[in-house]
Amino acid sequence: MADALPDSALDLLFNDARSYSKWLDKEVSDEQVHAIYDLLKMAPTSANQQPARFVWCKSQEAKERLAAHAMEGNKDKVLTAPVCVIIAHDLDFHEQLPWLFPHTDAKSWFDGDADGRAEHALRNGSLQGAYLIMAARAVGLDCGPMSGFDNAAVDAEGSSPLSNVAKCPLSCSIVGKSKRSVGGSCRPSFWPSTRTSCVAASGAHWRLGRLAGRPRPRSAAPQSADLRGL
Repeated sequence: MADALPDSALDLLFNDARSYSKWLDKEVSDEQVHAIYDLLKMAPTSANQQPARFVWCKSQEAKERLAAHAMEGNKDKVLTAPVCVIIAHDLDFHEQLPWLFPHTDAKSWFDGDADGRAEHALRNGSLQGAYLIMAARAVGLDCGPMSGFDNAAVDAEGSSPLSNVAKCPLSCSIVGKSKRSVGGSCRPSFWPSTRTSCVAASGAHWRLGRLAGRPRPRSAAPQSADLRGL
């Protein structure tokens, strides 16, 4: 049995963690993004399903596009967060189960069952969104989860990487180094909805979530396609 985490780690992840809305003008590096993903991909899900797909928004233009679909009170949070992440889920996640869950034919559980795939993708994709928040805290960043945005409008972004993924947003959030003295609020929470998820962090362009968010072995780094023109 593993040793329990020290109080300092529990404070970082839970007790002293809050939802923030004010951010330092400090970049979140690609290395930090990769570190977040490398942690969250190892967290447990049902039958090791990995339906979540992450679209990282780092450029000002990408954040402006995302903010245009946020409720008025959330626009500034998106625009000032150095990185924003849209968390969607792939309804064809079962195609990856032969190597993610190889000891049985788990893919056959979902073949021809679109409703079942949608249910499991929402459930486990939401779980992975929560893991992303915890992973961000673990590498020293802060989070501000949000759900106040127009899911359908985000889905409809014609040149968004979501055109390559199931258009099923989950919720919205912000990650980065916070201005703790002015940005504190209630303890963080995660609000699943039936469609996409955005997470904002410190850094920002659209990045291809289907590649950046696809599960991979421990030794492999997450891939991403830089879509600066979006």
